[in-house]
Amino acid sequence: MTHASEESTRTGDRSTRRGASTRPTAAPRQPGPEPATAPLHGAPDNSPAPAGTDLRGSAGTAERAAGTTAERPAGDSTAVREAGEAAAVREAGDATTVREAGEAAAVRGAEPVDREELPDGRFLNRELSWLDFNARVLTLAEDREQPLLERAKFLAIFASNLDEFYMVRVAGLQRRLSTGLTLRTPDRMPPREQLERISQRAAELVGRHSRCFADDVRPALAEAGVRILRWSELTADDQERLRGYFRDQVFPVLTPLAVDPAHPFPYISGLSLNLAVLVRAADGSGERFARVKVPNNVPRFVTVQRPTAGRSAFLPVEDLIAAHLDQLFPGMDVVDHHVFRVTRNADLEVEEDRDEDLLQAMERELAQRRFGPPVRLEVASTTSDHVLELLVRELDMTSQDVLRVPGLLDLTALWQIYDAADRDDLTDRPFVPATPAAFSEGETPKSVFATLRGGDVLVHHPYHSFSTTVQRFIEQAAEDPGVLAIKQTLYRTSGDSPVVDALVTAAEAGKQVVAVVEIKARFDEEANISWARKLEQAGCHVMYGLVGLKTHAKMALVVRAEAGGIRRYCHIGTGNYNPKTARTYEDFGLFTADPEVGADATDLFNVLTGYSRQTSYRRLLVAPQGVRAGIIDRIERQADRVRAGKPARIQFKVNSIVDERVIDALYRASRAGVHIDLVVRGICSLRPGVPELSENIRVRSMLGRFLEHSRIFRFTADGFDEFWIGSADLMHRNLDRRVEALVQVTDAAAQRELAGVLDLAMADSTGGFDLTPDGSWTRRNGGLNDMQAVLLRETVDET
Repeated sequence: MTHASEESTRTGDRSTRRGASTRPTAAPRQPGPEPATAPLHGAPDNSPAPAGTDLRGSAGTAERAAGTTAERPAGDSTAVREAGEAAAVREAGDATTVREAGEAAAVRGAEPVDREELPDGRFLNRELSWLDFNARVLTLAEDREQPLLERAKFLAIFASNLDEFYMVRVAGLQRRLSTGLTLRTPDRMPPREQLERISQRAAELVGRHSRCFADDVRPALAEAGVRILRWSELTADDQERLRGYFRDQVFPVLTPLAVDPAHPFPYISGLSLNLAVLVRAADGSGERFARVKVPNNVPRFVTVQRPTAGRSAFLPVEDLIAAHLDQLFPGMDVVDHHVFRVTRNADLEVEEDRDEDLLQAMERELAQRRFGPPVRLEVASTTSDHVLELLVRELDMTSQDVLRVPGLLDLTALWQIYDAADRDDLTDRPFVPATPAAFSEGETPKSVFATLRGGDVLVHHPYHSFSTTVQRFIEQAAEDPGVLAIKQTLYRTSGDSPVVDALVTAAEAGKQVVAVVEIKARFDEEANISWARKLEQAGCHVMYGLVGLKTHAKMALVVRAEAGGIRRYCHIGTGNYNPKTARTYEDFGLFTADPEVGADATDLFNVLTGYSRQTSYRRLLVAPQGVRAGIIDRIERQADRVRAGKPARIQFKVNSIVDERVIDALYRASRAGVHIDLVVRGICSLRPGVPELSENIRVRSMLGRFLEHSRIFRFTADGFDEFWIGSADLMHRNLDRRVEALVQVTDAAAQRELAGVLDLAMADSTGGFDLTPDGSWTRRNGGLNDMQAVLLRETVDET
């Protein structure tokens, strides 16, 4: 995603300068609602409040959502383990059904924190909010201020995001309908209506997406020398040359499949491109249908002209195949052909039994994933009704499942153009991440452990280097003769992971190595199974966490023998131990030798690997027992301070906020007068700026070159700041079905670093997207600062 030049040099350590920064901060706000402005593209689409609904509440309004938002009773790790096991083996239809049933069971009969009345209509629909997030990604692709290949990249990201949305979220809604588990969401929209709204909104966005590529990005790329051509646009010489390529490289791997009484309709694999072909015998007898799969082991875009002097040309491989269909059906007349693509349910159901090997169970389910039921059919907009009806019938789908695409299907393949064009002038300027002063090297490599004995260190990726901080921490631990043990969680890592290699080195050197590998990390299951086997073969203790819960916490613990005794060193972060995504994902990580954090990490690893009954921690909040309760408790304290006449403020930075109980706590705090700023990249079910409900809440979304991934929680009141960072978003899955960890940040310099990022995000001079009371998003642009560009300038020299 990022092309970095190794000649770049950093301007200096950012953390020491951040506290004295003169950049603008968020301006003080006067109480009152945010103005309701029109959305950037079209009318508001995200579950507006019903006509006549008073979102301010009234004396006669009951607390209808209290029963759906209460915290599970705190329990010990054994209770959590048993609850997870019970949820995992329920005889429900699939994984989504199990989750929904589990959520319903978890909140039945629970009591709200208080009986303050809150109105109906206060929650935005989760699924439609996600589509709004992807619309913001599309807005970046439409932005002509972005470098051209970056716009192509955003088109690819939009398409990939939408694929996963259908494979997981839409698949879950469809399964709920088919199993009869039609639980309403907090916004009270039934699954059938959600699917209808999703279909309408997705069709609108796909149309925008296709037009952006066909009418804007593709012509602009061609003008810049990067041409994406169709077969009819090729010269005769190019066509002749590609006929040879087809004959030698493509034709041998094609398999035309007829459909007739002797040949049943073939299995269509998920996300594959296919040609629906109509042929007729030479004698003019009736039309017949055949399917040709576009092979996934040949490039999606065939090189017509190799990059020379900045110029290149590419052809979609389906065009090449279509131009040679006569060679696949000799003796037949090719009447017509249409491109189509099927998306299948890819949400795994793993029944976790305490007596079964989880790794084997996951491998079995992975083998079945490709046979999930179809949930979406994409067809070219020119597809004939006859062919479309045949596809819908044979795939057992409905017209609502169909998306007509006015142009090329599967623009996720634009990543290939991004990489193959070799045009740095059409991409973001490369940079080399800085190494913080605390980790910088002099004549000899600096010991990470000596650094951490001097105090905590906060790193901010991708501005700070992963390889010279996190990776160095693990590698030095693996090689240090004084290190006795390394314990680490692994959720997602890279294909050639230096972190895994370091753990293998440590185990082979005789150190105790414990790796908690989450083999249920969606779409990374196979890679994680591979790493688990590699670690086991090296002698590592590999654990898969708790039954029924994903281990999403980002923790590494190093136990070292020193002159004064045993000392523990920790890294707790917001992002994965993945050096590749650390170049493009924005995340924070805290390094510390604090004894309390070390004791907490030890206790949590004992919960994950053994039968520990640990329930309380010193400087950690741990889900599923403690994150929601800890966050809400601090929100309520802020409200109490304001009621007592003291100023108080809350700032969160998260990927998504969906949890109703947390949202209701924020609404109550807003009513009390607490000023609340939320930086939310993705889904937001909270309505800001509603008079007498959320008029003290602002919500802003930051999207750009890097994926904003960090989670920061700040509570400011009466001269003190309390900061937490970690892996948990404010969603049911994070708070109820995952092991998550937030760590309290107490170091003054680290706190200034976090405060600087939050204040910059909400500053009036910073661009972004603002959420309005009706659920629509408006873009803040026109000469405003790009937050990521500001942070880059403060941290590194761009080349």
